[in-house]
Amino acid sequence: MRNNPRLLLATDLSARCDRALDRAMLLSRQLSGSLVAAHVVENRIVNANLSGDEEIRAAILDDFPELAGIERLVIAHGSVPSTIAGLADELHCDLIITGVARYNNLGDFIVGTAVDHLVRQARVPVLVVKRRARHDYQRLLVATDFSSCSRHALEEAAILFPTAPIRLVHAYHVPYESWLKSEGVREEIYAETEKELHDFLAGSNIGTLEGRLETRPVYGELETVVAQQLRETRSDLLVLGTHGKSGFAYATVGSHAADLLASMPCDILMIRETHR
Repeated sequence: MRNNPRLLLATDLSARCDRALDRAMLLSRQLSGSLVAAHVVENRIVNANLSGDEEIRAAILDDFPELAGIERLVIAHGSVPSTIAGLADELHCDLIITGVARYNNLGDFIVGTAVDHLVRQARVPVLVVKRRARHDYQRLLVATDFSSCSRHALEEAAILFPTAPIRLVHAYHVPYESWLKSEGVREEIYAETEKELHDFLAGSNIGTLEGRLETRPVYGELETVVAQQLRETRSDLLVLGTHGKSGFAYATVGSHAADLLASMPCDILMIRETHR
């Protein structure tokens, strides 16, 4: 990601998007970047009280005066995911910031279909904001399966947040565990996993990570391991990598990616390995 990045806030401007708006404004200051806000009007939705884009713009600024200080407010029409992804390319944005579809006090986050599709279609990283933006991100948790896309996610996150401590976690299993109960087998698998982790890091451009990267192979199911590591580290940002060709369905955490995006309680940064 370049210096002084351009950030794109994708918002429906409802109350549930306040968190994404606050995080976008905080992040633009933290990164010394510029901020563009985009509101997409679905083609099938017609508001009889608003006859054109300028009236929509005026109504938005009346409700959200904070947006008057951003670089640009874009009113667009079409399918939300594809339009936002297209705007990110057209406006040369480096990061898309959006919110979740619904949040309740029980901690149940539900990512809407539009967010899922946006992650699939966007060629730049997508930050899904769930928590209130009370401060800069303090600690990052990066999940890895030792793929090139998870390496790219680690490197990009390290550049984007150059001072935050990072824990790199890999969830592993013992094959045929119900049959192989030997403690020696588990120790052997752990040693192999540690070697894979060492080799993974040896192939990374991690010069900027010295002194702030901690690695942790952890036995268990991915979702359980990630949740436990978030609690243990008190990380406020989870970073996942996705493949450029396969898209969101084949993220670095495989078919579990959608589950993680929906269930984890913190903000999630999806970084796609692709060439612009």
